[in-house]
Amino acid sequence: MNAPHPPKVAGIDSTVPAPAHTVAPAAAGASLHSPHSPGAPGALLQDRLAGWVSDLTTLHELTERLARTHGLAEALQELLRAGAALVGARRGFVVLEPGDGLGPDTTVGLGLARADLGHLETVPRACLPYGRILAGPADAEAGIAQPDLFAEERLDPRHREVAVRLGYAASYTVPLHTGHPAHTAHRSEHAQHAQHIGDAGSGDERLGAAVWLYDEPAEPAERQRHLVGLYARFAAEHLARLLEVERTRACMTTLAEELLPARLPRVAGVQLAARHRTGPRGGGDWFDALPLPDAAVGLAVGSVTGSGPSAVAAMGRLRASLRAYAVMEGEDPVAVLSDLELLLRLTEPARSATALFGYCEPAVRRITLAGAGHTPPLLIGERRTEFVETSVSAPLGMLACWEAPSVEVQAAAGETVLLYTDGLLHRTGDSTDRAFARLHAAAAGVPRTARHEPDAVAEHVLRAVLPDGLDRADSEEDVVLLAVRFE
Repeated sequence: MNAPHPPKVAGIDSTVPAPAHTVAPAAAGASLHSPHSPGAPGALLQDRLAGWVSDLTTLHELTERLARTHGLAEALQELLRAGAALVGARRGFVVLEPGDGLGPDTTVGLGLARADLGHLETVPRACLPYGRILAGPADAEAGIAQPDLFAEERLDPRHREVAVRLGYAASYTVPLHTGHPAHTAHRSEHAQHAQHIGDAGSGDERLGAAVWLYDEPAEPAERQRHLVGLYARFAAEHLARLLEVERTRACMTTLAEELLPARLPRVAGVQLAARHRTGPRGGGDWFDALPLPDAAVGLAVGSVTGSGPSAVAAMGRLRASLRAYAVMEGEDPVAVLSDLELLLRLTEPARSATALFGYCEPAVRRITLAGAGHTPPLLIGERRTEFVETSVSAPLGMLACWEAPSVEVQAAAGETVLLYTDGLLHRTGDSTDRAFARLHAAAAGVPRTARHEPDAVAEHVLRAVLPDGLDRADSEEDVVLLAVRFE
């Protein structure tokens, strides 16, 4: 005779383990006919249903919080906090080590200092559960509990020493895999088959493992394991998306950096320094400095409209063209920008750009400047800090024919001319007038000891205009600074 099938309510799979707080089955001989009896089927079913609703509510809240994270580091911290709450632990760490070998590889701790993570890394990986997970196939493990480390006879001596030093006696480890649920052991055969069909072609990918540590011997209950497994599955998918964003961002940053000068030239009479910050999608801001005949140097900063790969590529083409025009007719900055404008209008009519080109003569401390819709340079000295008044003109590609008069900047010994792109102003979030005022105040506040080094001047201005990490925060705006100090 076949065993009776357990009931299903509202589409909930009855093969899922009952919540930990479900009441025990009724004792033998208890009445099953009274709906008010603690062991009545209705009461048991109601209790199980309440447990499922509570679990689903908890998972919903935790996954919502995780979904609101936008950075990889933030998401890893949220994963650790939520997992610790689910399994009843206080500390933990996550090892991010994508199986494709493309990185980034990192270890993030919860309640563990960097030195503590260093101690954990001295334990042979093969002796740790997360090491076995990372070394095996993507579907090798569901979750590994070590309920009492010091009761294990074959515990690695180094692991024992580190556990004593850090003060933990038990651990629970779950894998982080995409395309593969960590709770397979709790699902029905039919559900596993459906999942297998749904995952066909997507492939499992190992991202890493999460470990939670207990101060005393302990292990999560079956229901806790099930919930943290569900959460880990969702977390892995979210981490995979953030990982792709991080990789794309790193790729765009590398591409943009490779299109800019790897080093600035050494020219007698001037010292040069530059700063460049690329947005997450990659932007079109650039700078350049190239030696020219007669001991002169060409200085340029500019910005191409748009962002992403197309803007980065356009920036590279525009910068290369400007270098060619500078070598041929750099002593006439207006002619250089006129040629650049004609090239842009003919080859990329849908794009515009701002640019500032200067013909610098270090021997006489003079720069002849021409600007096309670009922000004015800033002259920084012991007795003055002022913007250089350039002619008002449209960006390149905005008019049928661009031309504007040039201006001359005469600097004194020890003064610095700062060229920059408007991304420096936009990242402040202030209005244009307030952003310019903030930049002027930052330049005027450069310490006397820092004025002798253009690198120190550029760094001070960048940090003062964009404090609290705004210079490195996610932003659609690129930032470029080029500092030129006359000796």
